[in-house]
Amino acid sequence: MSGVTIPRRKYPTPPVLSKYASPSGPKPTDNAYIESFNGKFRAECLNQHWFLTVDDARQKMEEWRRDYNEVRPHSAIGNKPPISLMNASGASGPP
Repeated sequence: MSGVTIPRRKYPTPPVLSKYASPSGPKPTDNAYIESFNGKFRAECLNQHWFLTVDDARQKMEEWRRDYNEVRPHSAIGNKPPISLMNASGASGPP
């Protein structure tokens, strides 16, 4: 394809991206909550299990999610499981 020149246009960066996105990409410190969750999920679920099928993976991850949200205490909310906050607000339960 020598001799063929494709014109390049410079498009302005949308203001939302220029305000919130760094040129080098997102950094782990940009959202400490999700990075903390990702670390726990990897250490307590992904690294602990062998997933034999997609359905097996879904089942094991759902068990971990339910334990994380319904049984396990979280220090950020007074060492209570998140489900207790939902129940206090009148919600019938998790989806």
